[in-house]
Amino acid sequence: MAAEPAAVGSGERRAAEPAAAGGLRVPVPGRCGYFVERKKRFCKMIPAQGRLFCGEHGHQEEENDRKRIPCPLDPKHTVYEDQLQKHLKKCNSREKPKPAYFVQDINAGLKDATEILDEQLPISSLSKEELEDLIKKLKKASNGIKPILKDQMLSHQALQEALNDPKNGESAFKHLKQQASILGNMEKLHLLGPGRCFIEFGAGRGKLSHWVDIALQDAENVHFLLVERATTRFKVDGKHRKRDYIFERLQVDIQHLCLNKVPILEKEKLPVVGIGKHLCGVATGMNYTNVLA
Repeated sequence: MAAEPAAVGSGERRAAEPAAAGGLRVPVPGRCGYFVERKKRFCKMIPAQGRLFCGEHGHQEEENDRKRIPCPLDPKHTVYEDQLQKHLKKCNSREKPKPAYFVQDINAGLKDATEILDEQLPISSLSKEELEDLIKKLKKASNGIKPILKDQMLSHQALQEALNDPKNGESAFKHLKQQASILGNMEKLHLLGPGRCFIEFGAGRGKLSHWVDIALQDAENVHFLLVERATTRFKVDGKHRKRDYIFERLQVDIQHLCLNKVPILEKEKLPVVGIGKHLCGVATGMNYTNVLA
């Protein structure tokens, strides 16, 4: 019976699983024989010579009397109990040395609101003169601030070809429109130009920085810092390796990020432009004085 066509999804090429008599799927030769129910396919790991299952699913073999236990650093994977100490030294989930720009909770705000409330008098205790003086200060501080922010859905020519590509589905088109609008607003504010460092917060795959790079064309002395706390797969950074621009990733939560201590910013002293399409985490909406100072 002919093998089923290879399935391709999420940018990852999957090996075809041949079908046995009766239409039942069987493992790909040389791959693990464990069927992953959640993914509706066989495990793709390669087992040791003479074994039917990979190390992760080795407990399925009756002759294998070695016990596997959840990794204490990350219970999403398991390890042989008798190799636990060796595994902990090289596990990808182990705590790694903190970079210079990691400053614990520098952008997290106050952990307890009572830290400042205890030091301040309630407004009700102020005299009439003190209250009037406070109002004057607040008016002076807010002078020139526009109380209403208008939505400006703009676009940018750097994304026109992608926006007009019929191959893009509804989801891809939505993201492209958002990215085009961000670039359009940046251009309106004269933020797109040479001699500056663009910092993408919550960068993910780095698509927004990619389009900023396209929009800048051959502008000189431009750097990109992509801030992302997670290890991201299918990054687009590789498309820029032949360029003179610096694309550097900072794997850190914004909550703990002190840009003053990022080596490239200490060395180059470039103006900083902060961008972001989607942010989440403790530092979101907080005072970015320490981040952007």
